[in-house]
Amino acid sequence: MKLIKAIIREERVPFVQKALAVHGIFGMTVYPVQGRGDQGGIHLQYRKGILNIDLLPKIAMEIAIREDLEDLVVTTILDAARTGKPGDGKIFVLPIKGSHRVRTGEVEA
Repeated sequence: MKLIKAIIREERVPFVQKALAVHGIFGMTVYPVQGRGDQGGIHLQYRKGILNIDLLPKIAMEIAIREDLEDLVVTTILDAARTGKPGDGKIFVLPIKGSHRVRTGEVEA
């Protein structure tokens, strides 16, 4: 099993969800996060000067999948989340040793 963790723009979440649903992938955990990448935040002109916003709001999605779906899920997220601008996000792929279903105690390897 693999864990796909994607940090993406808030406004791209519905596009990613719909794109994954087309391939029959519905299960995911989504939560708000803040962070910054190479762009170092944003700088806005304000009445009394420049306002520096270092941490930008993003959404983190975690999707646990079978290993054979890794490439499909990663390319689907890349295509659906991409705007072509700095701050589009990042995708991490992590191994999962196994999982346990709480309701039944079933073990998935």
